[in-house]
Amino acid sequence: MARFRIAVNMEFVRSADLDFRKGVEVAAKLGYRYIEPMVHTGWGLLSEVGYFHSFSMEEDPKLMQEICEQHGLRVSSLSAHSPLMKPEAAVDRLTRAIVLAHFVGCDIVNSDEMLQPSWMDDDFAHDTMRYTLTRMSHVAARHQAYICIEPHGVFTKTAAGLLKIVELVPSPWIAVNWDTGNSYLAGIEDPYDGLALVRDHVRHVHAKDIDMQHAERERGKVTGTPVGCACGDGVVDWDRVIEILDPLDRDITLSVECGTIDEAERSLAFMQELLKGRLAD
Repeated sequence: MARFRIAVNMEFVRSADLDFRKGVEVAAKLGYRYIEPMVHTGWGLLSEVGYFHSFSMEEDPKLMQEICEQHGLRVSSLSAHSPLMKPEAAVDRLTRAIVLAHFVGCDIVNSDEMLQPSWMDDDFAHDTMRYTLTRMSHVAARHQAYICIEPHGVFTKTAAGLLKIVELVPSPWIAVNWDTGNSYLAGIEDPYDGLALVRDHVRHVHAKDIDMQHAERERGKVTGTPVGCACGDGVVDWDRVIEILDPLDRDITLSVECGTIDEAERSLAFMQELLKGRLAD
């Protein structure tokens, strides 16, 4: 039987123009115990002036842990989305994210395939992703960290397409981060059938709900969206999601992806009620 943790993706403070330190403080005050930080290479202008929550991997890797410990929080996973079809960027970015994950005590690094270049056909794209993921599988094995691919792009908009990427390299360290909102918005297949198909590979879930207006406006027209509404306020059948995941004999983090502080607060209350008696710690 699966055991669950509730986390919040730091995107919830983007609309409030808060930096990482302040975002961690707010997450703790709301009652979260785990967070999913976004990480980047280089020195992002908005992050450096305190208007954006992403954490630079140029910093001392222990700094993230120090900030979290000041507020009694732990890192559940890292949002390190990298272009798998662009290995000159993805290999460095994911390598550094895996090393950072090791320092802060988590074993999940989330990504997706991102954009397909116009000059790259599908076979070329999958060969390139195979190269990137082969390189990364060795790093992941050394650090015992999972690279979790989520449904968000042109190939992963179907569960079969997601599974094809995950299985490009025979490694137990390449897994799935199921995004409940993206899979619904793609509108190509039943999202619960899709989850059931990839379930054995799932190590992490982006708990993203989609309100009815958003669904009517974009379903079938997009392959994903940055954030959703408060969990429980939208179209996702959360009982069914938990039922599908239930046979997995491992801890699964449900990382809330919503757009405002108020939505994060309401999502936590909803998830705590949903998972009553099922939380890992």
